[in-house]
Order: sequence, then C-alpha cells, then structure tokens
Amino acid sequence: MLFFLNLGMQAGRHKQALDLPENWYDEVLDLYSEGGSDVEVKALIYGWRKSFSNDLWERWIKEEVQFSETIKTGRLLSEAWWSKSGRKNLENKDFSYTGWYMNMKNRFGWKDKTENETNLKVTGIKPIEWVKTEDVKD
Repeated sequence: MLFFLNLGMQAGRHKQALDLPENWYDEVLDLYSEGGSDVEVKALIYGWRKSFSNDLWERWIKEEVQFSETIKTGRLLSEAWWSKSGRKNLENKDFSYTGWYMNMKNRFGWKDKTENETNLKVTGIKPIEWVKTEDVKD
C-alpha cells in the first residue's frame, strides 16, 4: 500500500506570476482602443515574455484581478472603436459594411436574429371551455 505525503506542491506546471513590464496595462489598453483584439494583445505579451500560452491567458483572467479588469476594459474599448468606425463611415461609399458587419458578428457576438427550436411534446391538455358569469350558479 502506498501513501503520499502532501507537501503543498502541485502537480503539473509551475504557476507563473503576472510578470509583465511596468505600466503594461497602458500599452494593452492603447492597443484595444485602436480596435485591437485579444489575439493582438496575446502577441504583444508574447513579445514581452518570449513565451505565452492560451492556458496562462485564461488563468490570469481567472486569478489576476488587475489583468482581468484590464482585458475587460480593453474589450469594451475595442468594441467602441469598431462601433464608432461603422457610425463614422455611414456615408462613405468605399467603406466595406459587409466586412465591418462580419467583424462585429465574429468578434462581438452580433447575430442576425435568434431562433429557438423546441422538440417539446405536450400531451393530456384539454381545451379551455369558456363559461359566462351569468351561467355560473352559486
């Protein structure tokens, strides 16, 4: 029979701290405020650290409050930039509305319409019979 002693060590990779350059959030927010995407921010972080994984991105969003709030704010700034781009180009005949709209759908979850389909089968329901109040006896 084997017994394991838990010394507080975790299996798997060592958890990496939020080791980013000073004022990193300013550069991240600047990128988002120009319409940047999560992929561009990940590439920026990769450039700083020389390695970066999607798993680490997800962990930092979940566990690092400053990182999570910076990314949420950045996403808002990016969507605002793209919304403004569409609004400002309403009368520009050379502007690609199809490309802009597809970007909004893919990046920000826009949908043409919502359709709900159900396979619910209802049985045993009887039709309602209407009765006039004067026909009801006390």
